[in-house]
Amino acid sequence: MAGVLDLARHLPVVLLLLLGAAGPVAASCPGPAVAYEVVARHDHDPTFFTQGLAFTATGTLLEGTGRYGRSLLTARTFPGGEALVRVPLAHHHFGEGLTALGGRAYQLTWKAGEALVHDLPGLERIASHAYEGDGWGLTHDGVHLIMSDGSHELAFRDPQDFSLVGRLAVHLGGRPLEGLNELEYVAGTLYANVWPTDCIARIDAASGRVTGMLDLAPLRATMAPLAPEAVANGIAFHPPSGHLLVTGKLWPRLFELRLYTP
Repeated sequence: MAGVLDLARHLPVVLLLLLGAAGPVAASCPGPAVAYEVVARHDHDPTFFTQGLAFTATGTLLEGTGRYGRSLLTARTFPGGEALVRVPLAHHHFGEGLTALGGRAYQLTWKAGEALVHDLPGLERIASHAYEGDGWGLTHDGVHLIMSDGSHELAFRDPQDFSLVGRLAVHLGGRPLEGLNELEYVAGTLYANVWPTDCIARIDAASGRVTGMLDLAPLRATMAPLAPEAVANGIAFHPPSGHLLVTGKLWPRLFELRLYTP
């Protein structure tokens, strides 16, 4: 999601130590901490207002960006970052989350109420589907598309016509977790950026219970000072390595993470 950073919505500050950080950092992620290690850093276009990140079944890295008049859908190799396709969105479309399923790329729009469908690998537009409300993040569980709208609820949708087939309420410690944004599904677990923080919630996809939090503030601290709106956003699971790839709006780096569970 885009917009002016609303500092009043920041979560309470706690102190924790994460693997890969230089030392203790001020963090804003409540709940159990998910430890991680940075195993690689990759260059990222610092002009990209990242809204969605996903791998295709063939290993191409897709990225969707936002802002009116500057929204894109791009495809590039990984690792290496060789640009393959770059598709601008219409000026009235503010690009949001995206995912790849069944030989197609699905990309949300923020306020236009349209899910854009592109063929793979060339990203030719082949369809669009209407929906009500905001579009924020998007992923899939292999059967259904899973969509966020900035609230604490996720919508499950049919990839054929984008019709609603179910909802999942996400809660942390018995309370709704608002601000769910970019999503990624991995083997029964959902990962969600929590706007407007540098936190990623780890969610049980069956119950909606938040089981842990990744704090990306230490990663942000390794880069030059960023704009207030340049919060973490963008999560992609890389099956060959089992790593998560994460970045943020206007970040100059993509970080490849190895998670330590539970």
